[in-house]
Amino acid sequence: MGKYYNLDNMLKPKSVAIIGASQNPEKVGHIIMQNYFNVGYSGDIYPVNASALKDTSILGKKAFKSVLDIKRQIDLAVIAIPAKFVLQALEECGKAKVKSVIIVSSGFSEVGDAALQDKLVEVAKRYELPVLGPNCLGVMDLRSRVDTMFLPTFKIDKPSIGGVSFASQSGAVGSTVLDLISHENFGLSKFISYGNAMVIDEADILNYLGHDPDTKVIIFYIEGVKRGKKFIEVAKEVTKLKPVIIIKGGITPAGSSAAHSHTASLAGSYAAYEAVFEQYGFIQAKSLDEMLYYAKIFVAQPLTTKKRVAIITNGGGVGVLAADSLYLNGLDMAELSDEAKKALRKVMPPIVNMSMPMDMAGDADDKRFGAAIDVLSKDPEVDALMIISLFQTPGADSRVASTIIKYGTEINKPIVVVSPGGSYAEVHNNMMESSGVPVYPSPEDAAKALAALVKYAKYKQRNEKVGKAAKKK
Repeated sequence: MGKYYNLDNMLKPKSVAIIGASQNPEKVGHIIMQNYFNVGYSGDIYPVNASALKDTSILGKKAFKSVLDIKRQIDLAVIAIPAKFVLQALEECGKAKVKSVIIVSSGFSEVGDAALQDKLVEVAKRYELPVLGPNCLGVMDLRSRVDTMFLPTFKIDKPSIGGVSFASQSGAVGSTVLDLISHENFGLSKFISYGNAMVIDEADILNYLGHDPDTKVIIFYIEGVKRGKKFIEVAKEVTKLKPVIIIKGGITPAGSSAAHSHTASLAGSYAAYEAVFEQYGFIQAKSLDEMLYYAKIFVAQPLTTKKRVAIITNGGGVGVLAADSLYLNGLDMAELSDEAKKALRKVMPPIVNMSMPMDMAGDADDKRFGAAIDVLSKDPEVDALMIISLFQTPGADSRVASTIIKYGTEINKPIVVVSPGGSYAEVHNNMMESSGVPVYPSPEDAAKALAALVKYAKYKQRNEKVGKAAKKK
């Protein structure tokens, strides 16, 4: 597939130089260095400040005037200084044989200074330097405890360690989504904010995450693609390996103009992007909420190419809405087998109708939920389950959540839960999601996520068949 940058030195560095480190807690360089300590980074940290004297220390570490003065191998240099000084700093990184560079500084193409950015590109090429940015937040890897983000840790909730990696052209979208991920209760592997993409771009990042063993699902916010052919080339391979959920910024003329003004991105024709996404198996999200809703089903639930969904509910009206949502998203409501109906009749009270959606009534408790899930999960006519648990009803409590968790971790069919409500529902939703059962605020959101799961499973199956046929030839 050609050459792509390996980002290991950025995400798993054994030594980091922070160019622009400062004793002033309001400076970006100080915040970045402090974050490394806060997240427990165990490698070597070297603060670099042009004003450093022989005995200057920053946050307890000896400071250097230049990376050239460190005289040790540097895996990563993070540049956080005014734009006019960045060119010299990058040149010094090249001379010092730094292995990779992240430029968080802004003030380049995104504000119209393309000439300065072009000079940075020339230096990077001359020294064969992998450079991320400029105008970005950089990277975060929860396993290696690397964090170049210049956001104070108390202002953003950090997700737990998990299997979803997130790349974002926009730093603002990136930081917001990171905050949201921690509340959606699925874990993060890596975060990459790449800004103006002057050297390392979307193709490099997609290729790296596609082959990263710690990344099970990729979510990607893009505004434009720098190397279209290379991006398509890598997409063909990566989407066969794992789900890639993508949201495109700049789909309207107004959005496209806004994208160019803050990352110098040429957003291009949305129709062209959409055609590529569709052809190569990307899961397209239309909003940040959708992006997160898709991510949590893909990271926790098995794939299925079949689309017959059984609905279990303790509220009849919401069950009707769920039935509509399945139809509107191209899914089918399951028709229960005679064996399943007989088994349900033995365990359900007479008020429960043995049809879909299955309304177990407002007094349904954990035993009724458990019996229904047990029978339907074994029915060969059912491919997936949508469980509507309204915790406002008399019978729904923590025992219902525990029952759903039990089956959600045992059966090999996708399960989604619909549980709208306030604080009482939220407590139980967190219980379920922390155990790998995705919970959604509405039937429509749950149906969209299931439909995305089925669509990607079919795409992957088609490619596997093509691959097998090619091998036989």
